[in-house]
Amino acid sequence: MKIICVGRNYANHIEELQNERPDSPVVFIKPDTTIGQKNHPFYRPHFSNDVHHEIEVVVKINRIGKHIQPKFAHKYYQEIGLGIDFTARDLQAQLKAKGLPWEKAKSFDGATVLGEWFDKSTFSDLQNISFELQKNGQTVQQGTTAHMLWPIDELIAHVSEYFTLKIGDLLFTGTPAGVGPVAENDRLEGFIDGRSALTVSVK
Repeated sequence: MKIICVGRNYANHIEELQNERPDSPVVFIKPDTTIGQKNHPFYRPHFSNDVHHEIEVVVKINRIGKHIQPKFAHKYYQEIGLGIDFTARDLQAQLKAKGLPWEKAKSFDGATVLGEWFDKSTFSDLQNISFELQKNGQTVQQGTTAHMLWPIDELIAHVSEYFTLKIGDLLFTGTPAGVGPVAENDRLEGFIDGRSALTVSVK
């Protein structure tokens, strides 16, 4: 199982980090060792003093696929949920400044937190799923899939040009604006279409 992540898929997030708007989806891979244990805290890594939360809509692939056409992409997933892509922002900035890959900042142990899964039939409109992240009861990130530069089905089609999708693979579809640092004893809770989908404490 692999975790396929899409960066810079929300214009407001691109602007807040002062990145260039890409011509095609920015894709990177995280290993399954990044997934934290369910109902366990997130432990900030010792090598970073600036770990950021990034809430994302996640789809779980349920069929093997390669070179999938967008019009058929909906057949390759049935469950949708939320996940947090924790990022060691200070380390990422150092690596990017040197033109180096930044897996160390994204793919360390425990850097991925997953919530509950929901059947996609329970969503009224997959093109307009609302979601948000609350930190200590205050909303810090809020978005809707309607604001994606590339919607879910287009992402699946694009990714499948380069990587064979396998059953159980996870596709993180990008984060909206509002990313920010986490501190010890923070409590993070994610909501998708008004439903609580993810809760994690920070240590």
